[in-house]
Amino acid sequence: MSAAAIEPGGTPRNDGPAPLVARIDRSWGSGPGTHGGYLAALGLAAMRARLVGELSEDRPVRALATHFLAPVADRPLALHAVVERVGRDAAVCSVRAAQGGALVLVGSATFGASRSGPDHNGSCAPTVPGPDDCPPLALPQALAEFARQLEIRPATAARPLAGGERAELVAWMRFRDDRPLDAEAATVLTDALPPALFATWTTPRPVPSAELTVHFGTALDDAPGGVRVLLEVGGEAGPDPPGRDRVDADAFAGELLGEADRERLDRALGGGVVDVLRRAAELVIDHFDFLHAEIISRRDL
Repeated sequence: MSAAAIEPGGTPRNDGPAPLVARIDRSWGSGPGTHGGYLAALGLAAMRARLVGELSEDRPVRALATHFLAPVADRPLALHAVVERVGRDAAVCSVRAAQGGALVLVGSATFGASRSGPDHNGSCAPTVPGPDDCPPLALPQALAEFARQLEIRPATAARPLAGGERAELVAWMRFRDDRPLDAEAATVLTDALPPALFATWTTPRPVPSAELTVHFGTALDDAPGGVRVLLEVGGEAGPDPPGRDRVDADAFAGELLGEADRERLDRALGGGVVDVLRRAAELVIDHFDFLHAEIISRRDL
């Protein structure tokens, strides 16, 4: 997910430089497409690379917003990143990703000083066993190919498709290759657990991501590699579009690495996955996962 995952390529556009190119690997597959958190991380890496190219310095990212417009296949993805504005305290970048000439993703990021990220938002982390006391869980490869690159250890009795009473999943997670826990890696993790409503269902159905927004904490600036991260995903169903009031509904003490909101579309709305995604801006969402996938604490191996 770092800048090493993308490379210069493509034809320069009339309104900007040549796009960067990411080689999408099927190992990051999710259902019929590619894992949304991975794509968001690639978009972030492209924006960071463009910013560094113009400023000759890196800045920590503080916020990332990604909108998924269509599934992405395992072939080259062109990423058009632009530095929109650079100020004394913050810089704003945008990215548009296309595959086969079709727009599949748009996003933006705010980069700022290290003091500007959230550290604590007033609540306490859930009391759960440590990762070594939690058995690992393997997600179905057919639905989540990307999960083979992660170690997932549920920290409560809740499991996907267990028919539980609460729409909530809590788990310790880490990358199996012990990569550094930078903002790109954290972005992947925020989208790694299934939708919270899976804890209440007994039969799976596709619920593709429509949007992922991540706010990064300052504790992430110095996070090492090989750490386990505790994530909590809380969700609900309702007749309204995803409520904006839940953004800071649950927050945690300790090392707050980041928090995210994830908006998903329920496959039960009808049509194929591509149709559902393309209708995202027009549909009233009947079921959604309001990801409270707040990266709430970390623990060294």
